[in-house]
Parts: sequence; structure tokens; C-alpha cells
Amino acid sequence: MSGTTTAEARPRAVGGGANRWVVLFVLCVSLLLVALDATVLHVAVPAVTEDLRPSSTALLWIVDAYPLVCASLLILFGTLGDRVGRRRVLLCGYTLFGVASAVAAMADTPTVLIGARVLLGVGGAMIMPATLSILRAVFPDRRERATAIGVWTAVAAIGAATGPVLGGFLVEHFWWGSVFLINIPLMALILPAGRWLLPESRGSGDGPWDVLGALMAAAGVLGVVLGVKRTGAGDPFLGAATLGPLLVGAALLALFVRRQRRHTHPLIDMRLFSRAGFTTSVGCIVLAMLALVGLQLIAVQYLQLVLDLGPMETGLRLLPLTFAAMAAGATGSYTLARLGPRRMVSGGFLLTAGSVLLLVLMGEHDRPLLLTVGFVLLGFGLQTTLFAAYESMLSEAPAESAGGAAAIGETSYQLGAGMGIALLGSVMNAAYAPGLTGVPGVPAGASAAAANSLGEAYQVAERLGGEAGEALYRAARHAFVHGLHVTLVVSAALLLAGAVMALRLPRLMDPQTADPDGLGTTGPGTEEGGGPDGAAVGGGKDTRTGPGGIAVPVPREVCDAPDASDAHGVSRGAVRHAPAEPAGSGRTAH
Repeated sequence: MSGTTTAEARPRAVGGGANRWVVLFVLCVSLLLVALDATVLHVAVPAVTEDLRPSSTALLWIVDAYPLVCASLLILFGTLGDRVGRRRVLLCGYTLFGVASAVAAMADTPTVLIGARVLLGVGGAMIMPATLSILRAVFPDRRERATAIGVWTAVAAIGAATGPVLGGFLVEHFWWGSVFLINIPLMALILPAGRWLLPESRGSGDGPWDVLGALMAAAGVLGVVLGVKRTGAGDPFLGAATLGPLLVGAALLALFVRRQRRHTHPLIDMRLFSRAGFTTSVGCIVLAMLALVGLQLIAVQYLQLVLDLGPMETGLRLLPLTFAAMAAGATGSYTLARLGPRRMVSGGFLLTAGSVLLLVLMGEHDRPLLLTVGFVLLGFGLQTTLFAAYESMLSEAPAESAGGAAAIGETSYQLGAGMGIALLGSVMNAAYAPGLTGVPGVPAGASAAAANSLGEAYQVAERLGGEAGEALYRAARHAFVHGLHVTLVVSAALLLAGAVMALRLPRLMDPQTADPDGLGTTGPGTEEGGGPDGAAVGGGKDTRTGPGGIAVPVPREVCDAPDASDAHGVSRGAVRHAPAEPAGSGRTAH
């Protein structure tokens, strides 16, 4: 099986050498809009509440409908793109995203806004995996693809980090609907540009698309993400509203996996998960996002509630994290070629863990230099990890499965984000609440209400007034900072676990040749020997990367030892070092 590119699109995809970078620009603008929309509404919630007067449940769905729907449909649309064409799905996503943005901006009731956010989630799910799978097809050479993925991951970080800053500016100067209107002119430009510039590509397209399997995956992911999010919102883990969706979602996902293993034409080749490099990369993405989103949420609360900074200033304080992430993405290809996936991902986790431990020095008073240094190291370390993990994941997947692999990566990204809010939020609450018991002069009911959050503690303290209110205010600030320190230590432990997990990744990034036909690459661990009908080529030699990135030929028997086969009969040596082939053979050595 091999990925295909339509004859009309092939010259645009690989011809001339420069067009693929224009394609990357279009893909990055697409991703920027989706990433922005995930966070831009957060600072507009007070204005939305004042204008539309939603109930507490409706407000929760206004905020969560977009990420929930987007996460649940990633596998569905990622695999659909492999069958019907990734460009086609992407362009449909553009159109839906633009229409939904207009509806959201003009919404006059909570129900309309929730519906628009659902449609935005559908559009985002169509766009996100398509950008990554088209990138996989347009950049068959692994070293160029590494550079492209560096830009792609940096843009994702920029969108997520600048969303609150841009949203705060628009809400302060216009009205809350303007946070959605910014999508419309950009979509009006990118839709014709994408139709003209983007190549069409798809997988083999063998057999019918498994509609039932796609719906099972969507419902399963929705249940798991919903349960995780409700846990993060403070609902009891064993409650029906939390445990029910988790169990149903997990059961559906288990049935989905079983169905894919037995299906003649599966949506996702489950043998991907038998490759240590693929499963480890996915796990590293989950852990990295768990740390990033959980820490960002707590950092925003610290900056606003402890240091008393406004929304705009809070966003500006987080910009060093964004700039560091951009730098890590820009230099990621060079770093990966020098260090290899294993050391790059492990090093990124270790750097992030060190920055998190440095931030333990934060206290109740502002220390701008400490925060800036900590955020710079945090952004650089996490982006380094995400870059190398995404690159390894895509390189492990065959080109015809790029859409499914991209969907798995993006779903892992969303699950990690939800788990980060749930897990680190729970740790924070567990460490914060005990500090508010037994405050002198404060009634037990007031202490219990203040234990819900720092913001609520401030409101209770203001109502109490006098010495009791002041005592509660001081106790709440102190308890929050203590909880922050405990959460940071837990985060550091998780990041160190990620560094250990990354030791299963390949040590070297092997040199590869470009695919002249733009048909994608032969993924690691495939059973193709390199020539027609699987015949070996390359004179009985394999290549390994020596000092300075030079390909060094080694005897094939070193890589293809009899005891190096996995359960599928694929040589583990071949997984790491595919046979070297003559230039222009149309295959890529991993």
C-alpha cells in the first residue's frame, strides 16, 4: 500500500522545490486559526455571561463544546481524509469554520452560541489532522519534513498562547463577538488559496470506509474527554456524571480497537501501536500536553489572582513562553539531526522539569525575572519535546496512513490537555483546601466556600470584612501559593517519567532520500525490502548515521539477525535501518 497524489496536484506538491513551503504557509495559517479559537474565548467569558445570561450548565457548554467535539471527531475526519482526499476534507473544514464563526459572532442566545461552537469543533476536526497529513505527503524527505514540523508545532504554540492576549484586546476595545469575527476575513483568503495551492493526497482507498467504526471512535473519545473534563471541573470521580462517560467511552474505544483488528479494511492499522517508536511518541505527546495546559491554567490564576495582573498584562507575561516555543520549533530540525529523537525528547522533558522546579521559587510577591526565565525554559523544553515526538510519530507511520496517524496524534494532544486540567487541578485543590480550615474568626461555612477556589475566597473575604476578612484573604493567598508549589513538584515528577519513557525512541535520525514522485515514504517497519516485489537493493548493505550525519554502510546481516524479528515477521533491525537504495528509487530509508 502506498499513499497517492492526484496527477493535477503532484506538480504543485513537489515541483520546483519552493511550492511546498508555500503549502506549509497555508497549512500553518489554517492551524493558527484552529489553535486561536481553542483559547480566545476564555477571556471573553465574563462579557458573554453579562450579555447572554446563560445558566451555569450552558456556560460550561459554551466553553467546552468546541474542544469536546473537535477531539471526538479527529479520528473520524482524519481517516476519512485518507479515503476521499485530505485536501477535500480540509477545504470543507475551512467553509464550515467560517460559517460557524459568523453564527457565533452574531449569537443572541446561549443555545445559538453553543450550536455555533459545536460547528466550530466539527470544522476544527476537519482541519487539524488534514494539515499534518498533507504536510507528511508534501515533505517526503525526513530532514525537510522535520523543519516543516518545527514550524507547524511553533504555530500551534503561538495560536494557543496568543489567544488570550488577542481575545483580551478585542473584548476591551469591541464586543465579545469580535473574537469570532477575526476568523472570517482570514478564511475568505485562505479558502481560495488552499483550493489553488494545496495538493490532493489520499491513502490507498482500498475497500469501503468503516462508518460504524468511525462513529464508535467518535463516541468513545467524546465519553473519555467529557469524563476527564468533568473531573477537572471538580465533579467527584465516582459520580455518575463523571464515571459514566468514562466507562462508556473506554468500552466503546475497546470495541473500536477489537473491530479494527478484525476488519478487512480498518480505519487505523493497529499494528502501528506494536512499534515502540509510535506508541512512545504518542505517550510523550500526552505527557507534554498534560504538563503544558495544566501549568498554563494555574499560571494564569497565579498572575491574575495572586499578583493582581489584568488579562492583557497576564497575556503579555506569558509571551516569553510563546517566543521560546517559536525558537525551539525553528531550531528543531537542526537539533533533531544532531541529537536524534531519543535524546531530543528526553532532553526536552528534563529541561521542562528543571524549569518547573525553578518556578517553585515563586511566592506571594512578583518576581518578573524569575517568571520570565522559568517561562522561557518551559516553552523551549516543551516545544522541543512536542516537535521531536510529532516528527517521530509521523515518520513511524506509512504515508497511506498519514491521516489516521495525524488524528491519533491530535487526539492524544486533546486528551493530554484535558487530563492535565483534571489531574493538576485536582492536585491543586487537594493542596489548597486544607489551608483554609480553622482561620481565626471565619465561620466554618465561609471557610468551606472559600476552599472552592481562590477567586471565591476573595469574594467571601470581601463579604466578611474586618479582621476576619483580612485573615481569610491572607490565608487563601498563602494556601494557593502552597498548592501551586505542590502542583509544580507533581508536574516535575510526571515530566521526569516522560524523560524515562522517551528512552524507547530510536537513538538516531537516519538520513533519507527524497521521494521524487511525491507519493510519501516507506514507513519504518514496513515489509517492503526496497525494490520491486520486495527484492533487496543496495548491494547487501544498510546504512547507519555516523559522526557528522554521514551515512555509513554496514553489512545487512548485522541489522537482519535471525533473532531480531517481531511478531509480524518484520526485522527490528529493518525498523531502525531500512535498506539503502539508489537515488530516485522512490523509497525513503528511515
